[in-house]
Parts: sequence; structure tokens; C-alpha cells
Amino acid sequence: MKLPDLDLETIDRIIEMAWEDRTSFDAIEAQFGLLEKEVIALMRREMKESSFQMWRERVTKRATKHLSKREFIAGRFKSDNQKT
Repeated sequence: MKLPDLDLETIDRIIEMAWEDRTSFDAIEAQFGLLEKEVIALMRREMKESSFQMWRERVTKRATKHLSKREFIAGRFKSDNQKT
């Protein structure tokens, strides 16, 4: 998968957001234009295999990573660094 050219600061922010439990893939897409599958590819490329596997297991079990699966919308935490 061809990922867009991103600077190191942007990659670091995407990885940080991907690890956050309450930051959805939709928020990452809105801010950086990366689809969920592109975030997964970026994480696979940038992380050690063991760290990537730990992240995938964690994300798979979290409904909060997908807005459509969330039970709540109002009152959610929003980072100052997050555009949406």
C-alpha cells in the first residue's frame, strides 16, 4: 500500500492518536486524510512487530476506535491537538 509522504512529526502524531483509546480512526482520517487501513499500514511500517501485534490486539477490542460502535458521543475527551 502506497502511503502519502509524511514528515516525522506527523507520523509521530498519528501513532500517538492511534494508541489513544478514545481517538477514533474517523478523527485521524479527518485530521490527516488516512483511512483506517492506511493507519494500520503506517503502524505496521513504523513499529516493531511485537509492538504492532500488541496494538492490533488492543485496537480490535476497543469500540471507541470506531465512531459507529461508540455508545456515547457527548462528553468525550478531545485533545487540543485534534482538529475534529
